[in-house]
Amino acid sequence: MSALLYFTAGAVWLYVLVYYGVFRGARCSSSVQLEGKTAAVTGSNTGIGRSTALDLAKRGARVILACRNKERAEAAVYDIRRESGNNQVVFMQLDLASLKSVRSFAATFLKTEPRLDILINNAGVVGPGCTEDGFGVEFGVNHLGHFLLTNLLLERLQQCGAGRVVTVAALLHRLGNIDFPLLASRKDVVSGRSAWHHFQAYCHSKLCNVLFTRELANRLEGSGVTCYCLHPGVVYTELCRSANRWLQLLMMPFAKLFLLDPDGGSQTTLHCALQEGIEPLSGRYFSNCALQQVGAKGRDDALAKKLWEVSERLTSLSEPLSHTATGLEPYHLL
Repeated sequence: MSALLYFTAGAVWLYVLVYYGVFRGARCSSSVQLEGKTAAVTGSNTGIGRSTALDLAKRGARVILACRNKERAEAAVYDIRRESGNNQVVFMQLDLASLKSVRSFAATFLKTEPRLDILINNAGVVGPGCTEDGFGVEFGVNHLGHFLLTNLLLERLQQCGAGRVVTVAALLHRLGNIDFPLLASRKDVVSGRSAWHHFQAYCHSKLCNVLFTRELANRLEGSGVTCYCLHPGVVYTELCRSANRWLQLLMMPFAKLFLLDPDGGSQTTLHCALQEGIEPLSGRYFSNCALQQVGAKGRDDALAKKLWEVSERLTSLSEPLSHTATGLEPYHLL
């Protein structure tokens, strides 16, 4: 009996050490308050994005929930207002799987919102399907949609002085690659749509997030606006819950024991959005609320510049904004 007791106690202590030392992650330590400032967070009706928006609202910011699903976003607005005591939390419709919707959102935002201090490119997807414009959904949503959105809102960020752009990437960017001939021929960064191809496409899109941030920092140098990308940690969000039921059941015990919850997963995003003194690190990559080195491809300035130029063409960035609503069916963004 005593041996079993010692074994159980040892197992508990081992779990505590591993969880708090490896999996739990650091916490954002900034005490910055945001009264009078405006933040926009994509994909903020659930998961990491919702936790990020809630924290910003508690700090007094006006928070724009930029989401595709109106019903779920309005429910999140209600909950965040109630939990934060901040009524300056609003929903604006944005479908990153439609470049037309991105333009419509930007036009509406620029018409109705006099300032933008923090833009958080949080939304991300993985799975079957293509965007309205025919791109693979991971590349189209995770990279192209955010690329266009950021560029269309840059002037408003610059008008506010020390604005910040924060893009949620992932450690999996290290497995990413960009095949430009394949992208030109198939409008995607993978050659098929199997489960393995979806995983590859997600990795490639996260590399795009890192390269986009690097090139954006080069272009913003001296403007007062800074940008950062990050790995949020291994988080149990709806990106996991989109798996089939049996896989969910297998994953759940491990997820509950070891994976971060959305609040934990939002901490590095908040660090990049709020921490004072990191402005000289614009364009860099963070994890666990600290500066980290990116993979070799993520440090390739020539690759970053080429991706930017290709993305400009694919999004027709020079075209004027449209004020027309999209009228699309709901598309779930995480």
